Amino acid sequence: MPKYYEDVEETKTKKKFACEGIRDDLLECLLKTDCVMKEKRTPRDCMSDPSIPDECNKLRVAFLECRRSMLDMRTRFRGRKDY
Repeated sequence: MPKYYEDVEETKTKKKFACEGIRDDLLECLLKTDCVMKEKRTPRDCMSDPSIPDECNKLRVAFLECRRSMLDMRTRFRGRKDY
């Protein structure tokens, strides 16, 4: 279960960089997969593996969308999508 979407008041520390919460959730999810645990591969190698769970794949898409939103010119006016 992703920790990032739980109560925001628990973490009062300032974020160091954009998309940090989703990145941490994705890393935690990937570290629990069989690809990392049994095959001893890196989480980066396992991101493109089709056997990762659906939850990790959804976090991966959300992370990529968050990173993409940082390059979007509309964010100059609307602000960054801070998931």
